[in-house]
Amino acid sequence: MHATKHLTGYAATGAAILTLTLAGCGSSGNGNSGSGGSAGTPAAVTTGTTLMTAKVAKVGTVVTDSKGYVLYRFDADSAHPTRVSCYGTCAVVWPAATAKGSVTVKGIDKSLVSTVKRSGGTSQLTLAGWPLYRYAKDDQPKEAYGQGVGGTWWAVTPTGAKATTATASSTGGGY
Repeated sequence: MHATKHLTGYAATGAAILTLTLAGCGSSGNGNSGSGGSAGTPAAVTTGTTLMTAKVAKVGTVVTDSKGYVLYRFDADSAHPTRVSCYGTCAVVWPAATAKGSVTVKGIDKSLVSTVKRSGGTSQLTLAGWPLYRYAKDDQPKEAYGQGVGGTWWAVTPTGAKATTATASSTGGGY
């Protein structure tokens, strides 16, 4: 019985820590760049990147990185002027799509693709001015579990617009 109380206490403590950690998503944070993946999160887009389009079930035609992972935009960011607002714990769940070299495109107007400097100094890819991100729960190409999360995260279309078709994951959790 005593061991059960400790196990339950540890589980509750772990759940509380996870909730508090992930609740920070969307805040402006303290300048942590979040530009690379950590254990359990996808790696950011890096040198030699190709942005391309792909048809994704329940979402439509969206932009993916060179490995086929869906890229997202965040409503708390802005496109004109370009402003990044996902740092710290937010950037753990939503790693920035970064670039250190040239970017090629397939099915996307090259003039819409650029970069913005993050507070940590890395260059984050942008499309039509919107900073681009991956979603940590998308662990396979062409998954769009981040679509509609929190009513603020959207798969990005080839024009930089947000995909408006929500998937089943849009109603729960997210960050």
